[in-house]
Amino acid sequence: MRYSAATDVGQVRSVNEDSFLAAPPVFVVADGMGGYERGDVASAIVVEEFESIRDCAAVEPSDLESCISRARLRIQDLATQKAAPGSTVLAAAYVEQSGRGYWAIAHEGDSRAYQWHDGNLARITKDHSIVQELVDEGQITEEEAQAHPERHIITRALGGSASSGPDFSLVPVEEGARLLLCSDGLTGELSEKSISRILADEVRSARAADLLVRRAVEAGGHDNITVVIVDVVSVGDRAVEDTLDPDLIGAPTQVEAVEDTIPEDTIPNGRRSR
Repeated sequence: MRYSAATDVGQVRSVNEDSFLAAPPVFVVADGMGGYERGDVASAIVVEEFESIRDCAAVEPSDLESCISRARLRIQDLATQKAAPGSTVLAAAYVEQSGRGYWAIAHEGDSRAYQWHDGNLARITKDHSIVQELVDEGQITEEEAQAHPERHIITRALGGSASSGPDFSLVPVEEGARLLLCSDGLTGELSEKSISRILADEVRSARAADLLVRRAVEAGGHDNITVVIVDVVSVGDRAVEDTLDPDLIGAPTQVEAVEDTIPEDTIPNGRRSR
């Protein structure tokens, strides 16, 4: 596997409330909510809980649920009479079942997971949001949802007053496939067609992550933008961080991308932005 991550505060917000973790076998994107009400702290808590399994030789889907449960309790403890921070959570971990590799994916909120393979971009997760419910009920189209006034209202999150817990997906790991995790700062600015085109054109995960974030900022950057990309180069191959090429040094301010190639006998450390 090769993987990279990039994040940017965008053009409107003063604080980047997104956090991410890129540390095989687990990859996480968390989008904090609350502005000056410590949304950045809430998303950082999510990442901190998942850091506890980054050194595990084997991960089970139940480990994702445990991390989310612990993060939920800690975020609830942050709430006061004046502030109630929260965070989405999107976590993907490599797991093995019956001798085959899968992505176990857990999520609450509107941070999304996609799989790109053979030129096709497939959305894995379904947003927990008001507009997604309207789409499911046939009241509006996907296109109308993009401009709906309530498109940013989510129905599940860590720290929320009520939640039925995360949804889980199990996706076979396919050689040549590309896993994309992102906050809604990306999908709020770029169409899935544009995202797919960039993933198709940029072979290196570092370049692809950087360009996705750049394009979202250029399109308006109304929210924080975070992207994690994992390329399955060969099933059963080791995981390495994709090097960010020197000609990408001019990336947008506050973009962070994974830069070091990890030796075969080491376990990569996660990089976090918040």
